[in-house]
Amino acid sequence: MGKLKMMLLMLAASVLLLAACGKDDEKSSGSAGETGDSGYDLVKKGKFTYAASGVYKPFSFEEDGELTGFDIEIGKALAEKMDLEPNPVTNPFETILQGLVGKKFDAIIGSMAYTKERAKQADFTEPYYYSGGMIFVAKDNDEVKGPDDLKGKKIGVVAQSTYEAPAKELSDNIQYYSSDVVALKDLTVKGRLDAVITADIVGFEAIDNGFEVKEVGKPMWVEQPSIAVNKDNPELTKALDKALQELIDDGTYKEISEKWFGRDLLDIDLEGVELLE
Repeated sequence: MGKLKMMLLMLAASVLLLAACGKDDEKSSGSAGETGDSGYDLVKKGKFTYAASGVYKPFSFEEDGELTGFDIEIGKALAEKMDLEPNPVTNPFETILQGLVGKKFDAIIGSMAYTKERAKQADFTEPYYYSGGMIFVAKDNDEVKGPDDLKGKKIGVVAQSTYEAPAKELSDNIQYYSSDVVALKDLTVKGRLDAVITADIVGFEAIDNGFEVKEVGKPMWVEQPSIAVNKDNPELTKALDKALQELIDDGTYKEISEKWFGRDLLDIDLEGVELLE
């Protein structure tokens, strides 16, 4: 009888131990930021959290209290391809890379161009569109006909953008902005700015929306906006590249691009073009 009691006690202890381990496993698998079946880490389990400035129309902006735009829709389509819930958030462009490194979000889909300098802090997917860096001036400005005419002129650029360094090479009089749209608007205010350097797409969109500005010459270079991902998350970078290619192959990308711009932003002849790195 004593042996039977001992066996029953040992069996009960084993059951309790297994139950406790099961609870620990459930708690661990439910923790945000831990690697799940997908093979990559997410800030929020089951959600793809991606950041944009939210002030870069038509790429990312708020309308009726909702984030929308080309970048936002591309992010949603990518999330669907990866069987994740899209979770777009905003972060000022000046600190968006720091936010990614600090794991505030999973990726940046915010028209951030790949550069070798940025690649030291984050991994990048293949480009999800191409755009040119272009000079814009007020419509009645006939003095600025090219980059050489900007020496000593007041140039508006978004801080920490790829347009900052070229602007500094052309002039030591730089006005910083958090939004290209605001900078372009200031071009129409007499005496406020002499020029703005920004993406050709953004400038042309402003013109289509009635801004009294015009482009100067041709794009000075072509840049490669790509999706930035934390370096600790290489599997997510691979998954995004795969999902992006699927969007291109099944026509979803073209549909989104034509909705916002009337053309495919990846359909560009890059032969002989200087790519910004």
